[in-house]
Amino acid sequence: MNKQNLKEKRILLCVTGSIAAYKAVFLTRLLIRNGAEVKVIMTKAAADFVSPLTFSTLSKNKVLSELFDNESWTNHVMLGRWADMIVIAPASCNTIAKMANGICDNLLLAVYLSAKSPVLIAPAMDEDMWHHPFNQKNIEGLRKHGNMILQVNSGELASGLSGEGRMSEPEEIISYIDDFFAKEKILKGIKVLITAGPTYEAIDPVRYIGNRSTGTMGIALANEMVNLGADVCLILGPSEITVPDKIKVERVTSTNEMYEATLKNLHNFDIVIMAAAVSDYTPEKPSKEKIKKENDLLSFNLIRTQDILAKAGELKNKNQTLVGFALETNNERENALKKLAKKNADMIILNSLNDEGAGFGTDTNKIIIFDKQGKEQSFEKKTKNEVAKDIVNAIINYRNA
Repeated sequence: MNKQNLKEKRILLCVTGSIAAYKAVFLTRLLIRNGAEVKVIMTKAAADFVSPLTFSTLSKNKVLSELFDNESWTNHVMLGRWADMIVIAPASCNTIAKMANGICDNLLLAVYLSAKSPVLIAPAMDEDMWHHPFNQKNIEGLRKHGNMILQVNSGELASGLSGEGRMSEPEEIISYIDDFFAKEKILKGIKVLITAGPTYEAIDPVRYIGNRSTGTMGIALANEMVNLGADVCLILGPSEITVPDKIKVERVTSTNEMYEATLKNLHNFDIVIMAAAVSDYTPEKPSKEKIKKENDLLSFNLIRTQDILAKAGELKNKNQTLVGFALETNNERENALKKLAKKNADMIILNSLNDEGAGFGTDTNKIIIFDKQGKEQSFEKKTKNEVAKDIVNAIINYRNA
């Protein structure tokens, strides 16, 4: 096994209390053999399964386990910044729960919560724990915040039962890390602009017209682009979703603000993805004061907002790739293809509200990708993080065609 992309990479390996901790020994050896620099953090429970001496001997670095040790302080912030990747293997159900809920009661968690580097999690636990709704909720929460989660394997478990829950094998983890660093270079030097979330159009100082978009899809796209080395600017409408620190964010509220922010430096970007659910209409004359409940009927005029995608299509140059979204309820394919041509986009991502698990307010999506070269790709329902990978891969393939 020769993994060139691991050479001189700094890996912070975090080992938690699980019988699978023995696999982390082999993982350490493979990382070192392939040229990585490795530092190891162990929880107290992990030391019950494998001796810290084993890891320090293999890594040639002192094993860390305490925030305070012999009156000295372990700088957890610098540890998180030192690493090119944090690998938590094995990740026990207990540690996963603490990570997902922001609990910080040991060195590993302190490093995780202050880290800027990508995080890879290799869960290990019994099958019933793995499938428990609370654990799955924690796993999905970590994934939504940009963590990479390895799928567990199926086989004999420590309980004596057989089923899902086995930690990925060291060779599988090594291959995943190597692939990550290989992909990290794919979009290096590429500048990407992404719009996401809803826009709010003021009726008066406290009321607005909006929609149910949360921004989850656009944030997932931004996260995937950053993971592949792109320089990303995310223009985000009102959203309560936490954005990973590694993504540059410009926050806006109205369609006009998003229009101005998008066009301000449009020519500087190689890829432009319009994932925001922009309001098509805005009140003609918003009230400067709160409208009082005095009449049975309230009416006001709505006027068209600026068409951001159409303007971007008008201004884009031959080297730019412009991607739009089409959320449809009827004549989906026909409307998406019409939008592709009318807006001068290179690619349109179609999702239909008629498909269960697609659209606003869900953790999943189901898409069809159309491009102006006539290619059409359909995908099954997936998590939005997985959908983001499909979209980014399609964009890369389109640009390389």
